[in-house]
Amino acid sequence: MDLPSNPTRLCITGASGFIGWRLAQLAAADGHPVTALAAVNNPVEQNRCDTLTAAGVPVVIAPLDDRARIEQALRDQDVIVHLAAAQHEAHQPESYFHRVNVDGTRTLLELAAKSGVKRFVYGSTIGVYGSLAHGVLDETSPLAPDNPYGRTKAAAEAVVREFSSTLPVVIARISETYGPGDMRLLKLFRALQRGRYVTLGNGANHHQLVYVDDLARGLLAAARAKDAVGATFVLAGAQSVTTDEMAAAIAAAVNQPGAIRHVPLWPFAIAAVAMEKTFSPLGLRPPLHRRRLDFFRKSFRFSTAAADRLLGFRAEIPFAEGARRTAQWYREQRLLG
Repeated sequence: MDLPSNPTRLCITGASGFIGWRLAQLAAADGHPVTALAAVNNPVEQNRCDTLTAAGVPVVIAPLDDRARIEQALRDQDVIVHLAAAQHEAHQPESYFHRVNVDGTRTLLELAAKSGVKRFVYGSTIGVYGSLAHGVLDETSPLAPDNPYGRTKAAAEAVVREFSSTLPVVIARISETYGPGDMRLLKLFRALQRGRYVTLGNGANHHQLVYVDDLARGLLAAARAKDAVGATFVLAGAQSVTTDEMAAAIAAAVNQPGAIRHVPLWPFAIAAVAMEKTFSPLGLRPPLHRRRLDFFRKSFRFSTAAADRLLGFRAEIPFAEGARRTAQWYREQRLLG
């Protein structure tokens, strides 16, 4: 199906999450009618929903298994951008991730096809590549997910492709994302500002982070570009930085430049395994887990040539500038001194 001329009517799932929240704001500001599907599990998510409501974006609170409410929200929508997912719940079993990430995606696809939605953009993750990948990765690189989140996101990609004969689909593999509104990196900014940060390991592993506004442009292009249908894209920043380079840029952004200290990684890796085995069977969130250590040990470099060629997407914000903007937002929100 052809998309109508601007504005495109967008339904964004996961709109109480960092990426979905920012995408909904920017799409609405660009003149697109936006419906936000969201869950509210904490004050941060509630605040994001309140912000969207104040901006005139309709917010529908519904889990992915609430078929009736979601079907109603999908009426007359042109495009779904599906970002809702189980991700950081380290205390949950893999069956939980499968229920949300795989079964929930299938439910949404079924309802999208039934409702006549014209395009389904699936927000996947670079986590499908696993760890310790070598060379420059792209859409054709083999998948080797190594945790419940990555495995279930890869499985959900397969479900999305099952629907490609009846529904125009696009898969966007999203890199580490940061920017105003990101609460995940706040601890890192605070630790560097207070002089309490240390790098676990040698700090030489690579990140190719994407600034959230750049990512939003890429997702909107995936929602509209004719050549995007049926394709899989990596959406990442233009610049690869090591963990130490990333920490140094953030330290400069919070006006605390200085030498980065290092400690061995292996004691923390052992402690993470022990805490997972102790806390997770009890349904408790472990204070330290292996996925949290991925920041210090996974190393990725990506080619975004396909996104550039077919979407016209190229990230514009270098990490140092993005870190400065993020630090400024934290200050404005009184989250940093």
